[in-house]
Amino acid sequence: MGLFALHETLLAAVERSFLYFPGRVLNGTPADFGLLYEDVWFTASDGVRLHGWWLPGRGSSVWLWLHGNAGNIAHRLDNLAAVHHRLGASVLIFDYRGYGWSDGVPSEDGLYRDAEAALAQLAVRSGCDPAAVIVFGRSLGGAVAVELALRTRVRALILENAFASIPAMARHLYPYLPLIPLIRTQYDSLRKIQHVGVPVLILHSRHDPLVPFTHGRALYEAAAEPKYFSALETAGHYDAYLNGGPPYWEALERFISTLPASLPRHSSCRSA
Repeated sequence: MGLFALHETLLAAVERSFLYFPGRVLNGTPADFGLLYEDVWFTASDGVRLHGWWLPGRGSSVWLWLHGNAGNIAHRLDNLAAVHHRLGASVLIFDYRGYGWSDGVPSEDGLYRDAEAALAQLAVRSGCDPAAVIVFGRSLGGAVAVELALRTRVRALILENAFASIPAMARHLYPYLPLIPLIRTQYDSLRKIQHVGVPVLILHSRHDPLVPFTHGRALYEAAAEPKYFSALETAGHYDAYLNGGPPYWEALERFISTLPASLPRHSSCRSA
């Protein structure tokens, strides 16, 4: 390996250590919360095998859930239960490469591939055309959701406590780090979101201790119509579903109610 290639490899490894905090052990399943589910296995376009859960719901909305950069799908169980009980949504949640039972090593391109594969798997499970799927992304998952909506038309995006880009986050968290100009990983949602041609709901905690509230506002300002913004007054970064109070759930319910009740014939879903 040449010196330049070694430098690139080391820089990529350092970036991964700052960006991704996967947990490998699943300390529970949806059954622990009384939820029906199926284990789902599927493969990304580069051959990486991924694992997730399919949870059928009583309602008509179907979600693809893109989680944040730490832990795994088992750390979202109480949140999944809340969404199931409050909104009745059918949900596919999965672990990115390197998380939970999924193979591989996380990277920006890899996570984009994972989301594409998950959306295709969701179409099989739910009978939905991707254009009938609501994509929910929290934190890092918000960046993956924006890219997915550029690659494949979906029904809508819900972004919760999402950041503008990785360089913008690096400037916030490490303002004196001299390597910021060398960062290769971008997740540049601020640049991309203007090209997303579907309804977008952005929820952001005003007192988020990790991702500044200004990131959520910047994403909202850059997004094309139709777009909606909800400022959460009583939540932090990970706990909006617990501590956001009625305004959190009301914002979700109101947004879903604004989506067209009837979808094109090719976009319909069979009953979940």
